[in-house]
Amino acid sequence: MALIITLTTDFGLADSYVAAMKGVILGINPEASLIDISHSIQPRNILQAAFLLSTVHEFFPQGTIHLAVVDPGVGTERRAVILRTPSADFIAPDNGVLSCIIQQHSTGRGASSPGQRELAPGLEAVALTRDKFWRTPVSPTFHGRDIMAPVAAHLSLGRPLTDFGETATSLSVLPMPRPFQSSDGALVGQVLHIDNFGNLVTDIRADDLPRTDRHLIIEVGGKAISGLSDTYGKGEGLLALIGSSGYLEVAVRDGSASASLHVDVGDRVQIRLKPMDSG
Repeated sequence: MALIITLTTDFGLADSYVAAMKGVILGINPEASLIDISHSIQPRNILQAAFLLSTVHEFFPQGTIHLAVVDPGVGTERRAVILRTPSADFIAPDNGVLSCIIQQHSTGRGASSPGQRELAPGLEAVALTRDKFWRTPVSPTFHGRDIMAPVAAHLSLGRPLTDFGETATSLSVLPMPRPFQSSDGALVGQVLHIDNFGNLVTDIRADDLPRTDRHLIIEVGGKAISGLSDTYGKGEGLLALIGSSGYLEVAVRDGSASASLHVDVGDRVQIRLKPMDSG
């Protein structure tokens, strides 16, 4: 029986929204352990939430329930769903916030086409259509509290997936950004997340980088960084390194790369090889 429920939202912590969801869950299952992944997703940034969730879910015990609510379409015809993988359950609006999870269980790493993707073997999903498990009355502006939170709580009590609604054979997948090679030979990626330290987390993985002994030049925000550092504490000023999530990051020692470079989520990062004759 799963007792761990994680929460990922764009609600922030200045308001009572996160607390309301937790209150609903604990009212149904007082023994649930609630873990916050992040409530600092940029408002309505579905891709950022999808990426962040994909970098952390594997560290939780088998059977953890992950509740992700970044839902600009709340109250519309978009579905809310449960996705079951071999290791965890995910509850979210069917708007692409589970794109990375679905892709991680699909063949290949390339970006998918927008729209619905058929679920790979080993994945199950249901649409949340059984209102007996919802909180009533349902607010058209807060399905996280009134539909998804109570469903997460009931699911944590061991109810079968099919109790919550009709089987879904496909879910919405957004085209997740992937690095590409530009016409001038540069590897072009983008910032997907900015952490609390102001570090720029990109979509460029270690194995995307060229295999070469030559130094890499990382260009972002009009600045260039020569080579990769091993840690945040080496060097002065701007530095680039492979972070704990396996993605290229840009940081400032004892500072914020985001503030220093005036760079935001979605901005470009380019990787080039240091010219042979430049020493």
